[in-house]
Amino acid sequence: MYFHNLASGSKGNATIVVSNSTIILIDMGISFVRLKEGMNEIGLEPTQIDAAIFTHDHADHYRGLKFLATKKCFALEKTLPSLCKVVELYKPFEIKDIKITPIKTCHDATNPCGYVLEDKESKMLYMTDTGIFIEDNLKYCKDPDFIIIESNHDISLELKTNRPQLLKERVLSEHGHLCNEDSAYACLNIMGPNTKEIYLAHLSEEANTPEVALKAYRDIFLEHNVDLDKIKITCLQQWRSTTGGLYEN
Repeated sequence: MYFHNLASGSKGNATIVVSNSTIILIDMGISFVRLKEGMNEIGLEPTQIDAAIFTHDHADHYRGLKFLATKKCFALEKTLPSLCKVVELYKPFEIKDIKITPIKTCHDATNPCGYVLEDKESKMLYMTDTGIFIEDNLKYCKDPDFIIIESNHDISLELKTNRPQLLKERVLSEHGHLCNEDSAYACLNIMGPNTKEIYLAHLSEEANTPEVALKAYRDIFLEHNVDLDKIKITCLQQWRSTTGGLYEN
């Protein structure tokens, strides 16, 4: 199993996950042109998508829903229009080769969630847009091969932005977004012997940089004696694709 992230951030989010002949789209907050362009980068077409799973009902995650067949769209109750298929927290469902388990997140949206995706060879966690990491999720997401996790902001940079105070309070709240440090501590709990790759998602363009996020991770991991030579840590980007997972180019 491998993934190809097409966009990650407040301007739009979309990730393709591939296992053998199974192709899953996580979120569709981009244009159809960008979806087609991004899938072409790995030799795929939008018509090959078996299912699209959605994390929540904010526009940067679902504005491109109109380009997809509703019968192929899955989300928690009240997240998407009624014609889409409803799934339940912590109840796995299967799309061909991939087992998918929705897990709870904490965000100011209708029934937000993340997902654990598994095939016969590997396990992946996808979790963005959450103000806190819910430890009850550990039984479902512990020790994945690779992790896509939000690392949205640096707290000091967030406080220095020109954003309205209410927006700052929202971002910093438990229903907002994970800061770099909280993201790193969550990963310390989630990762295990099989974890090889961590991808930092949804970085704020105003209150974060890849360098700041990676430094926070490295500092915290070193404090907890994590061997950084054995873990690949990469920042996903808003405007450029990133391929990861068990993909051999």
